[in-house]
Amino acid sequence: MSLSSAPAPAGGGALPGRPDEGLFPISVVTELTGIGPHTLRGYERAGLLRPARTDGGMRLFSGDDVARARRVATLSGERINLAGVRRILALEAELASLRAALDALRTGASTGRGRRRG
Repeated sequence: MSLSSAPAPAGGGALPGRPDEGLFPISVVTELTGIGPHTLRGYERAGLLRPARTDGGMRLFSGDDVARARRVATLSGERINLAGVRRILALEAELASLRAALDALRTGASTGRGRRRG
C-alpha cells in the first residue's frame, strides 16, 4: 500500500476522505495534533483509539481517530486518568445516540407519523 503524507488542513478544518477511513500514518497525526507517537500508541493500548492497519501492520488513522485523539488529549490535560477518559467518551457517545433518537422522534412527530394519545 502506498501512502502520501496529507497536508494539514488550514485552520483545523475538515480532513480529507471519509471521517472513518484510515488515511493518516502516525507521523502525520502527530503533526496534525501535536500529540507524540508514543502517546498515540498508549491511547491505542488503552483502547481509546482503534486505527486501521495495513497488511504490513502500519497504523492508519481516520479523521474520526484524529478528532478522538484530540479529545482524549484535552481530557488528559485536565488531569483525568485514562479510565475516566474512557468513561467520559462512552457517556458522550451515549448522549449523541440518545439525541439522534430524540431528533428522529421529533421529525416523525412533525411529519404526522407520530401517534397522539388522547
